[in-house]
Amino acid sequence: MLDICLLGTGGMMPLPYRWLTSMMARYNGTGILIDCGEGTQIALKEKGWSPKPIDIICFTHYHADHISGLPGMLLTMGNAERTEPLLLIGPKGLTKVVNSLRVIAPELPFAINCLELTEAEQTVAFDGFRIEAYKVNHNVLCYGYNIIVERIGRFDVNRALQLNIPKNYWNRLQKGEIIETEDGTFTPEMVLGEPRKGLKVTYCTDTRPTGSIVRAAAGADLFICEGMYGEPEKQQKAKEYKHMTFYEAAELAKKAAVKELWLTHYSPSLTRPEEYMRDVRKIFPAAVAAKDGRSADLMFEEA
Repeated sequence: MLDICLLGTGGMMPLPYRWLTSMMARYNGTGILIDCGEGTQIALKEKGWSPKPIDIICFTHYHADHISGLPGMLLTMGNAERTEPLLLIGPKGLTKVVNSLRVIAPELPFAINCLELTEAEQTVAFDGFRIEAYKVNHNVLCYGYNIIVERIGRFDVNRALQLNIPKNYWNRLQKGEIIETEDGTFTPEMVLGEPRKGLKVTYCTDTRPTGSIVRAAAGADLFICEGMYGEPEKQQKAKEYKHMTFYEAAELAKKAAVKELWLTHYSPSLTRPEEYMRDVRKIFPAAVAAKDGRSADLMFEEA
């Protein structure tokens, strides 16, 4: 199961009823935060989730509404007696930006490791899942992210018995381990079926529509995408400042054939996003004008 919570849905500035855009995912004991604008800690508190299990923070870019909450978040983690290293992932310049922000959070009881993205598309693998970064089109260097949970094939007991593989090796083979013994080498492929469908969440914000987004989001279980403007008359403004309208996000969701679209990163002037959703759903019916705290528990499909 992959837990997803859209902590905040605002762009540019926090509002009394809307925190800045940030998303948290939890999988198998690992916490992943994407963006950390002002108010992210409060949004976490309101959700009832703790920052202590956050192991990875990804940044789309370094505008203040996406990173200004980091110093406070680091201090909170430190005050919670965290000692495990924290991995930060972001565009080129991450180390410099983080070091500058840490002037007000200089002493922490844990190490910070910065991974700066250098390619247009880049994958970082972890135990049981991976994060894929892909470049988008904003007025500064900016990336979107996929969180993909892989799922191995079913263990074939009959095959294992036919091959006389000792039962004490079965669990290790299920975990992908290659086992070498005096009797020969046993590999996972000998006892596992074809990989099954996993889970995929795509997140992007602060960008114009791009082919890279369609490719990255293809077949996603959940597509969380910027919808800066719902008002049709603000199409030109979206182009000028390199943001997206609701309708452009819906077109991307349609092209990528995703299961569900959550809109986020609303302009401060957009007080009632739901008013524009009828026309959005004409383009992509499974579209939601997300609110702060919207969450989902994504489950594996049963074969």
